[in-house]
Amino acid sequence: MKARVVVTLKDGILDPQGKAIEGALKSLGIDGIDSVRQGKIFEMELATGDRTHAEGLLRGACEKLLANQVIENFQVELL
Repeated sequence: MKARVVVTLKDGILDPQGKAIEGALKSLGIDGIDSVRQGKIFEMELATGDRTHAEGLLRGACEKLLANQVIENFQVELL
């Protein structure tokens, strides 16, 4: 089974990398983008076909390693 985990900063958390990307886009003449927030995407192959087990496995991985829950949110997608 394939899965995707998306980790993003929580609202209200400063995102200096996003601001730098936003500034770079403007300096390249790319207009119409009001703000940028950056995050991380993890694409994974899982050894299980059980959707409930897979979701639990991924949530555990996020809580223990992939996301800093103090400042980040995560979303698990089973593909």
